[in-house]
Amino acid sequence: MLNCFNPEFAIENPDSPQLFREQFPYSEVPRIMFDNKTVPIAPPENFWITDTTFRDGQQARPPYRPEQISHIFDLLHRLGGPNGLIRQSEFFLYSEKDQEAVEACLDKNYQYPEVTGWIRANENDFALVKKFNLKETGILTSVSDYHIYLKLKSNRKKTMDSYLSIVKKSLEEGIIPRCHFEDVTRADIYGFCLPFAEELLKLSQESGLPVKIRLCDTMGYGISYPGAVLPRSVPKMIHAFSKELGYPSELLEWHGHNDFHKVHINGSTAWLYGCSALNTSLLGFGERTGNPPLEGAVMEYIGLTGNDGGMDTTVITEIAEYFKDVIKAPVPTNYPFVGEDFNTTRAGIHADGLLKNEEIYNIFDTAKLLSRPLRVMVTDKSGMAGIARWLNENVLSIRNGELEPVTKRHPGVKYIYEWVMKQYEQGRTTSISAEEILSEARHYIPSLFESDFVKVKNEALSLAQRFSETVSTASELSDASKEDIEAYLGKMVHKEPFLHFLTVTDPHGRRVGAFQTQRGEKNKFRRLSRKDFNDKEWFKKVLAEGEIYQSDLYFSMYTGELIMTTAVPLKNSAGELVGVLDVDFKFEEVVKLLDDLPVKDI
Repeated sequence: MLNCFNPEFAIENPDSPQLFREQFPYSEVPRIMFDNKTVPIAPPENFWITDTTFRDGQQARPPYRPEQISHIFDLLHRLGGPNGLIRQSEFFLYSEKDQEAVEACLDKNYQYPEVTGWIRANENDFALVKKFNLKETGILTSVSDYHIYLKLKSNRKKTMDSYLSIVKKSLEEGIIPRCHFEDVTRADIYGFCLPFAEELLKLSQESGLPVKIRLCDTMGYGISYPGAVLPRSVPKMIHAFSKELGYPSELLEWHGHNDFHKVHINGSTAWLYGCSALNTSLLGFGERTGNPPLEGAVMEYIGLTGNDGGMDTTVITEIAEYFKDVIKAPVPTNYPFVGEDFNTTRAGIHADGLLKNEEIYNIFDTAKLLSRPLRVMVTDKSGMAGIARWLNENVLSIRNGELEPVTKRHPGVKYIYEWVMKQYEQGRTTSISAEEILSEARHYIPSLFESDFVKVKNEALSLAQRFSETVSTASELSDASKEDIEAYLGKMVHKEPFLHFLTVTDPHGRRVGAFQTQRGEKNKFRRLSRKDFNDKEWFKKVLAEGEIYQSDLYFSMYTGELIMTTAVPLKNSAGELVGVLDVDFKFEEVVKLLDDLPVKDI
């Protein structure tokens, strides 16, 4: 697997850092310089995609919940196909939620993507990698003098020795190290990076284990142009590692950032010049400006190889919908392959061409490859039938078959058509935007739309259910004494202002200990002090079906507040039903916790 190499790269250890000021003046835009020397394209025999959605991708947004990571991991598995073209996915290992997500993904026993870790250059962190029996982990090994001299306050020789000791530790533990050459596009390639890589190659040959290198364009300085100079030249950098040093292509990986809008082309260039792995993130989410978008890499792979390698590209649309509907992540409407309007034609002249043959203005068969049929915006040529079709495609499809399709005979369609034609009579030349059509449709056909209140209510019910499930699995409620249960419920209700009432019943509907409510409100619930709950709907449902019960909104007969009830089965460590957790939520307080909802309209 490993190439033979001729040791010839000696480390340079200057007293002061090499900052390449001619290229990085800092007070000005970085310079793109050329020496007009080129290196040949030399793609590896095989190349593939790796994923950093759950590592670098999480540094750009609020952390994903473990169940979200588990679902996204399923989608990555399906997208990558049976040949594992999405080869690996890396994870943080530090927090409880990180570890819960790792366990959930490992339990799936997928061959691809392989779960890998990421740790600091710290021996103690290997304990986390071993805990999950991971075969590989990334290790932070910054290589530019900006990091070595200015951040670490060290020099090249000491820094390299420190890194090598960590790599040796990894190899002793039988863990494949993946050295992250952080800030490589501002590093001295021949004076530090190649000598360091040469030492890694020696360790790999001595140990019999691969030592991988991830080339990290941390600041997005990479340049794909032929004839550009190092350290910014991606072609020359890959050539130096792969051809001059002889580092195996299958052990080289590119990781970029989009600070200068070059993240995708730099990743593709790395493939073309001899790097097998391209590290990506779903929808390009990543620290600061983001990483190479995984869905873009999928399309690039197919374009370069002429086949999909077994990948299921329609999953890209499922991923986009999950990010939009569940994670609530903002995706620009014109974002390639996944944006809401990426294959929507707006210009009237383009719409006319599409009506004749969609190939004229569609990039490929988006209905087949992405489950995204071509969409045309409304113009004066659409007619009432076109408006009805637009509404069915863009509004009813979201409602999942709840409503009957709109026909051109609907009076609301006629009013929208008349509004559209008036726009063009007044000299308009552009198509009608989705926002405009939706605004008119809300006015003339309001039955098509879910009200803002219903949206808020459904989000609140979902939050209440998630909270109740979390509480029900607490160790304080499993095989616990009456006193422990009371203490835990009391702590929870006093901590969370959205809780209205909290109690645990045994399988006969009798309370286990005292009920809990907010301070100063207990007297309002006095009538409940000796009450059995076995006649309550929530109790009977949970007992009969063993599943979560969720009420609609209603007014409390004790406080008059608008509330909702969630009841969850409680099980002991043996999995036996031992009771029911009843949680009543104050709707107004729950709504305050929701994001991206029109709360002002309630």
